[in-house]
Amino acid sequence: MKRCLMSLAVMATLAAATPALADTLLVDRAAEKPGIALPVRGQSMQQVQSQLGAPAEQLDARGGQKRQWPTINRWVYPQFTVYFEKQKVIDVVANKAAPNEIGPKPPIR
Repeated sequence: MKRCLMSLAVMATLAAATPALADTLLVDRAAEKPGIALPVRGQSMQQVQSQLGAPAEQLDARGGQKRQWPTINRWVYPQFTVYFEKQKVIDVVANKAAPNEIGPKPPIR
């Protein structure tokens, strides 16, 4: 019994001595005010490009196989990705700032 209590005390001491690790959440960063004006829903591709410049990367279009599935285009900027349905903005999503940040999975290429 004494040996069991001693081992529990040693394990508790070791657990308390380990450094606390914290994950950086994308949600926390997304709640902060962005430094630049983000595109808003309904803006055209031309308006986004004139506001932000050319994207760092234009990913391949997805969808469009059926009438019910509109074509979705994605433009990647350093801090966020803009999603377009046909030619209009439907959403803007923040990109990961660091590899240890927990957030959305990388886009399908």
